[in-house]
Amino acid sequence: MTDALAEMARTRTAKHWWDEYRGKLPDGFLDVCEVEYYATRIRTAQTVHLPGLFQTEEHARALFDLVVPALPRLEVELRVAHRLGRQAISDGDGSILYVGIIHEAALRMQFGGRDVARRQLNHLAEAADRDNVTIVVIPFSAGSFHGAGQSILYAQGVVPQLDTVQLDTAYGPLFADAATPLANYRSLLDLMEESALSASRSQGVITSIAREI
Repeated sequence: MTDALAEMARTRTAKHWWDEYRGKLPDGFLDVCEVEYYATRIRTAQTVHLPGLFQTEEHARALFDLVVPALPRLEVELRVAHRLGRQAISDGDGSILYVGIIHEAALRMQFGGRDVARRQLNHLAEAADRDNVTIVVIPFSAGSFHGAGQSILYAQGVVPQLDTVQLDTAYGPLFADAATPLANYRSLLDLMEESALSASRSQGVITSIAREI
């Protein structure tokens, strides 16, 4: 624990890629990057949106175009570039271990139109082929399930005391790191994953929906 904290303190004095967005985007966006950067494993759950770590540029832009009140074009482009920058942790050498739980409803949302949605789903299916990435789908046929309507990112630290949960809200990200909520969210993610199909069947669902669109 002490060694882990010392290492984090040392690296936090270094310059990171997200520092270029300081003062240009809300601090919560930068905090998400830091949480992901220091994580050893990430689990997410989404029921309406797809994981930010695997969104295409055009999909992300379509999402930010829907923010109310409308964002200035420059801020939309900054948010898109920032989201794409986050994706480096899941691709390439030393990539983080990632598990994504996605409800079928999120796969069928056509943000940006049919062509954008199709390309996004194909991109997601390709990401699921990576050795460090596991994506599982909760199908409509599963009926009701624990955690419905929630968007959760659980970042596992080098020691359990450094775990962090990030929740999406209409007003920006919220963070939790106390022992009780962390335990609750671990249990919730476990239950959500139990409602999902296997990784291989999930990938089949993703590619099937992409063909249907």
